[in-house]
Amino acid sequence: MEEYVADAIVLSKEPSGEGDGRYVFFTKQFGKISAKAKSSRHIASKLAGHLEPGTAAKVRFIDKGSVQIVDALKSSRVDISPGNLRLLGDLLPDMQADADLWLRLERPPFSWNAVLRTLGWDPQGALCALCRRKAAWFFIPRQEFLCDSCVSKTGKNRVSYIRVNP
Repeated sequence: MEEYVADAIVLSKEPSGEGDGRYVFFTKQFGKISAKAKSSRHIASKLAGHLEPGTAAKVRFIDKGSVQIVDALKSSRVDISPGNLRLLGDLLPDMQADADLWLRLERPPFSWNAVLRTLGWDPQGALCALCRRKAAWFFIPRQEFLCDSCVSKTGKNRVSYIRVNP
């Protein structure tokens, strides 16, 4: 069993089992981590208030085959909407720390163009992957830029799209 302590931003939370929760964090030291917290959804939970999306906290994890949250202490909040936090969790790879991204998330205002640029996808001058027109969207599952016309032709739900170059 290994123990880790990390500065973290809670990206999302989901119910898991009867009273447990599954959380996704972006940590300064380790990058994106998914972890389970036992009894975090119970009314008397001491963790619940420290693990809301958008919370910056010091979190203690243990790894016994699966990662579990042992303790958390809220330090502040980040000024990023829950929807953008969830999309960020979908976009980031597991266990890849990124000091530049950490600094970008700590300092308002939040900008998808700046985040994508930090991660290596510069929206400035990006072209649609399908028709080579000016990009207006970034499609997370395929990690590619698309224009307004091609996005409307896909007929897909825009849950996995990020608006760029407004």
